[in-house]
Amino acid sequence: MVFRSAYDQGFARVAAVTLPVVTADPAANAAAVIAQARALSDQGVCLAAFPELCLTGYAIDDLILQDVLLAEVLTALEELRAASAELLPLLVVGAPLRLGSRLYNCAVVIQGGAVRGVVPKSYPPTYREFYEARHVAAGVGAPARSILLRGVAGPAGGQDPGQDAGQDAGARDGAVVPFGTDLLFEVEDVAGLTVSVEVCEDMWVPVPPSCLAALDGATVQVNISGSPITVGRSEDRMLLARASSARNLSAYLYAAAGQGESTTDLSWDGQTFVYDNGELLGSTERFPDGPRATVADVDLEGLLAERLRQGTFEDNRRALAAGSGAPERRTVRIGRQEMAVPRTDIGLRRTVDRFPFVPDDPARLAQDCYEAYNIQVAGLVQRLRAIGNPLVVIGVSGGLDSTHALIVAARAMDRLGRPRSDIHAITMPGFATSEQTKHNALALATALGCRVEELDIRPTATTMLTEMGHPYGRGERGREVYDVTFENVQAGLRTDFLFRIANARGGIVLGTGDLSELALGWCTFGVGDQMSHYNVNGGIPKTLIQHLIRWVAAEGLFPAEASRVLKAVLDTEISPELVPASDSEPIQSTQARIGPYALQDFTLWHVLRRGSRPSRIAFLAEKAWSDASAGQWPEGLPDSERVSYTLAEIRSWELVFLRRFFANQFKRSTLPNGPKVVAGGSLSPRGDWRMPSDASAAAWVAELERNVPPT
Repeated sequence: MVFRSAYDQGFARVAAVTLPVVTADPAANAAAVIAQARALSDQGVCLAAFPELCLTGYAIDDLILQDVLLAEVLTALEELRAASAELLPLLVVGAPLRLGSRLYNCAVVIQGGAVRGVVPKSYPPTYREFYEARHVAAGVGAPARSILLRGVAGPAGGQDPGQDAGQDAGARDGAVVPFGTDLLFEVEDVAGLTVSVEVCEDMWVPVPPSCLAALDGATVQVNISGSPITVGRSEDRMLLARASSARNLSAYLYAAAGQGESTTDLSWDGQTFVYDNGELLGSTERFPDGPRATVADVDLEGLLAERLRQGTFEDNRRALAAGSGAPERRTVRIGRQEMAVPRTDIGLRRTVDRFPFVPDDPARLAQDCYEAYNIQVAGLVQRLRAIGNPLVVIGVSGGLDSTHALIVAARAMDRLGRPRSDIHAITMPGFATSEQTKHNALALATALGCRVEELDIRPTATTMLTEMGHPYGRGERGREVYDVTFENVQAGLRTDFLFRIANARGGIVLGTGDLSELALGWCTFGVGDQMSHYNVNGGIPKTLIQHLIRWVAAEGLFPAEASRVLKAVLDTEISPELVPASDSEPIQSTQARIGPYALQDFTLWHVLRRGSRPSRIAFLAEKAWSDASAGQWPEGLPDSERVSYTLAEIRSWELVFLRRFFANQFKRSTLPNGPKVVAGGSLSPRGDWRMPSDASAAAWVAELERNVPPT
């Protein structure tokens, strides 16, 4: 495996192309297709789709039935076939072809010096501006499973096994190739690349051919289209393609006719785009002057991972196969010797989000924050109603997590029509608590109208350390005694106090720990911050929490003083504040110990959502994080956090993630209740994540160390 090869990392480079056509001139159009195919081949493209009837033009009316034109189409196909021998891509071009006594509107698939197959349009339209039934037959139910292309050279190796009996005699006059709406094209050198093709109108019917093809294994779906443009049609095309891509867990390429088509009664916009599992990877300008191509790298490995996790995809396939009576789908296989894709660093033609849990688009980020916050609030409201509306007891530190849990609790009280004084906000300073965080915790709780208390845990902690015989209890000081016991005594006492206070007052303890901390095991187990009666933050990653707090402050949901404190909290270093500062380490930094949350959340999303290989995660992380000046950043993210990371740093922190993730599963196996919030998943053993607590990380660590260069 070549680490920086997009193909070796599970991607395939594809292109949806539009280009000027010359009406009824197949030779000129074939030359234009070849020119574009050559340029795309140089870019490492393995699949290129061109518009419907691009060899003749779509809007040629009765000329499509002329013998001269149909003969020229076959000559043009031979030109394309011959040229393809020196080109990489699997080419999908549109052409009218005669089979028996009928004409079909076809997608012709060409690669490596051979016509690999012909897919006829399943449902030619005859309504409104369309009049195709006058000229062509429907591909559904076509009477033959192969077609003779006279004058087109056949593939080396002779007759295709899918051809009809009795046609081998005609093979001397041309290529006999598979024909039908049941064809799939599998490229063996690109793992997971299985292509299906539909033509224009086929996308618009209630059950498109692409749906059935996806169930039979197609991962990339191509639509070559004529599609004259009217107001609103562009949006409709994208809606249908996005839905098909998302529902079928596939990539979807769309290429529409444009410049050069006849405008006698219609107009054309040449729209092209590529979707991947419902995500728009790219599109070209509409109404272009000259050829245009949307070139993108589709994530085949990600698509297959989604299908593996979404068991209903396979259930649907089996259910339809059992009752459909449809013939078995035929697969045309293109071997490694016929298409060998580049195993070099050709870059990656798609955006990799630095923050998979945080959208870059401001409007989408605001929508996500609204939904996430209200999911948390609704979860807490329901829990309080169900158990008799007790008080809420919460430990507040002035850090991100407890701050956010507090504003969730405040909003829940508003929804329940209860006073916010039913929230007992208790700050519990320890040996390393700073005045800044303590002040923020008290100021916020006061501004929200909570019952505010301060409980100094240092005397009790000192007593416990003394009775344990810990060096700190004997009066010793220094970094060497600020060990995990020293830290956990403080974390445990805080939780113990909260539970006992809740017992005494008839309340519940509201948890504050977040999804990222759970992934990394950055919490004290049992009698510690891992435990609570209900945890509203357990489904929220650290990288999202700051945006939630920023959104709440901007929405003005609470008094101005509360919003001011929220902004101050956002400027505070993330720290557990358990170890006193020193000259060598002014403040205990969480991220210096367990890694930047930006990188660790990146890894978490790809592990939890996709189950990706560690080396692939490192590959994607380098694409996302190697250049701070490239790409978009979430709105509101401070400049100080807009940084870059080298591959060596990415590799090092991913090793930390893997080791901590496996070693700390026991903490996740006993999580308190709390709502799932983000689509990336949760770590609840009752939800998205089930894992034995004694599993080994060895295979994952070895895969990373073996396949990712250390420098």
